[in-house]
Parts: sequence; structure tokens; C-alpha cells
Amino acid sequence: MAEAAARVRHNRRRPRIRERFADLSARSRRVISEHRQKRRQGDRQLSDQSRRGLDWTNFFIADVQMGFGSFLAFYLGEAGWSKQDVGLALTVSGLTGVAALIPGGALADATRWKRALAAAGIVMIGTAALLLALWPSRPVVFTAEFLHGLTAGILGTAIASMSLGLVGRRGMPLRVGRNYRFAASGNAATAALMGVLGSYVASSAIFLATAILCIPALIALSRVRADEIDYARARNAARRDHAFELQRVFNLAKNRSLLLFGGCMVLFHFANASLLPVVGQNLGQSKAPGSAMFMAGLVIVPQIIVALLAPWVGYWSELWGRKSLLMIAFGTEALRAVLFTVVTDPRLMMAVQVLDGVTGAMVTVLTILVITDLTAGTGRFNLAQGVVGTLTGISAAVSTTVMGFIIQRLGDAAGFLAMASGLIIGFALLLLLLPESKPAKYDD
Repeated sequence: MAEAAARVRHNRRRPRIRERFADLSARSRRVISEHRQKRRQGDRQLSDQSRRGLDWTNFFIADVQMGFGSFLAFYLGEAGWSKQDVGLALTVSGLTGVAALIPGGALADATRWKRALAAAGIVMIGTAALLLALWPSRPVVFTAEFLHGLTAGILGTAIASMSLGLVGRRGMPLRVGRNYRFAASGNAATAALMGVLGSYVASSAIFLATAILCIPALIALSRVRADEIDYARARNAARRDHAFELQRVFNLAKNRSLLLFGGCMVLFHFANASLLPVVGQNLGQSKAPGSAMFMAGLVIVPQIIVALLAPWVGYWSELWGRKSLLMIAFGTEALRAVLFTVVTDPRLMMAVQVLDGVTGAMVTVLTILVITDLTAGTGRFNLAQGVVGTLTGISAAVSTTVMGFIIQRLGDAAGFLAMASGLIIGFALLLLLLPESKPAKYDD
């Protein structure tokens, strides 16, 4: 009798569970639909010229940056450079970028010429690419990496500042998602082009193409209307009547949540920065047929995923909060590092790179959104970007040398497991210490 009664209660409960899931699904679809409509309305407050100009600026800036990083590691590996030397060259660029981040952020806060900052960065990247293509000697490579590193303090902060100045905090989740959708699309398209150039022309053609692509990047940037970029809003300042207030720079050091978030990002970039370059060096040194195309595929796959997911990250962060998505990103990237200890077939590597796309979509979008949340009303948005960028830039720059040393001495598996360990530690810090940053209500 007792078993029969239990079955009856269980059968009664099952329809209720199905009804609850159906209700949750319906409410989720309704909330997402309402959210998308509001965000699109906010984005439509911009002129078509500025919106499209910013979209394509992100696309072509991604184009001109694609020749560096993983493709440079492939280029130098093919030229016979050791993993330690390649790591040192990448470290030069990273450390130079670190030195430029805080001054670049302060400059982006202070200047009203956001477009000019971005244009200067594009020209510097084009010059570095020409140096690599035409004179690939050791001193010239290090000089080009130094020049490329200087742009780290300019381009990222200028684009984020223009975005915030155009749409405000309320519109940032959608705007940042669109930025990274176009950037990822540019990365994927250019990676395919560079893979073809590296396979059928010459590796140096990769950097000639990078220099040429600076021209449409500058044209797209000129389409963004300067009069639509609100200066106070672009630096996340609190308005008071016809003026705005600024917090002291020292107050950033008192922002516990900002410091904790920066620490988590340090761990992420230290663990993640070397992963794809190591894989790229292995492919370049293997001299296997089609290795350039496989390298392009390793870059393209995650960029396609980022292009698909980036706008949705903004929606999800509004519905579920920033913290939960950050934790998913850390866990996914740790899994990717572990998988690379056993996956050596280039085709399977491209499948693993799907995880990098998921992580990339979340981390890139959420970094800007969390900093925007944590600096609301301070007027120090771009400086805070520079501070966090400095911390993460140091970790990424040092990572290429440290991980190169570990892999040189202990092998690839040890290096990949060390990367996964750093990501697991970051996951624990997020879970236990970082509060949710999404505001209950936007002030703008």
C-alpha cells in the first residue's frame, strides 16, 4: 500500500514539474525578447553613420591585429626560432604594452579626441607589420614587437571609451557585444586570408596584408561622428547639473571589488596567453603539409564562436549576472588546457578550439562590463581599464616566457596542466570572494 501511494504522489508531481519548466521557459523567452527590444532601441539612438562606423572599425582593427600573436609565433617557428626566443619576442611586446596601458587610459579619460587615439594605434600597427614583412632580422623583429606593444595602451581604451560615450552604461551590454561580434568576424576572415597567404604565397605576405588592411580601418574610424561621443559619459563620470564629478585616482586602490576582479583576470591571462602560441609553434616546427592552413583553422574556429555568442553574453549578463558567466568561462578554459595535453591531431585541435570561442566571448565582453559597473560615477573608466590591463598584460607577457621555460624543460603536457591549475585557482576566487557587479538599476 505504501509503495502504491508513493507512486501516486510521484505521478501527480511529474505534471507539476513539467508545468514549472514550461512556465520557466515561457518567462525566459519573454524576458529575453523584452531585453533584446530595449537594447536595440538604445543602440538605435545612434546615427546609422556612427553605429556602422564603430561596427566596421572593430572589424578592421581586428584585421590589422591578427598578424601578431599566434601567426607571429608560427612565422618565427617556421624561421627556426626556439620556443624560448619566440616567447621572449612576445614578452617584449607584452611588457611594452603594459608600460603604455595606464598612461593610455589616463590619456583616453582626459582627451576629447578618441578617434585620433585609435587612428594613431592603427598607424603604429601598420608600421610594425611592414617592418616584420620587409626586414625580419632579429633586431627588427624586437623593434616591431616594441612598436606593436605601444598600441595596447591606445586602441582598446579608445574603442571602449567611444562606445561608452555613444551609448552610455545602459547600452553597453549590447554595444560591447556588437563590438566583439564584428571584431571576431574580422579575426576569422583575416585568419582565413592569412592562412592562404602563408600556404600559397609566403609567410611574409601575412604582414604585408596586415599593413594594407590599416587603410580600410582608418576609413571606417572616420565614419564615427565625433559630436555624438559624450565626453563625460565616455569616462563614466557622474553628472551634476552642467558639470561632472571625478573621483581621485587614489580611490581606485580602495575599490576592493575592482582589485579582486583584476587579480582573477591576472590568473586567467597568465594561464591562457601561452596556450595557442605553444600550439602554433609546434605546428610551425612540424613542417607538416598544410600546417599554415591548420594554424588558420585554430584561429578561425574560436572567432566564429565569439562572433555568434558575443552579443548574447550581454543579454545573459543582464539576466543572470556577470559573476556566473565569468565562472563558466574559467571552467571552460581549464577544460581546454587539459584537453590539449592529449589532443595532438590538428583536426581535433580545431574541435577543442570551440571551447576557446566560448571563453573568449564571455571574458572579452564581461571585462568591459564589469569595469564599467565598478567605476560608475568615478570618471576614471579608462584609467581603470589601464590598471586592469596593466595587471593582465604583465601576467600575459610573463606567461609566454615562464610557460616556454616549463615546456622546454618538462614538456608540453606539464605546461598545459600548469595553465589549467591557474584557471582553477581563479575559478575558486570568483566563487568565494567576488560579489556580483551588475547594478539593480542604471543611473543614465
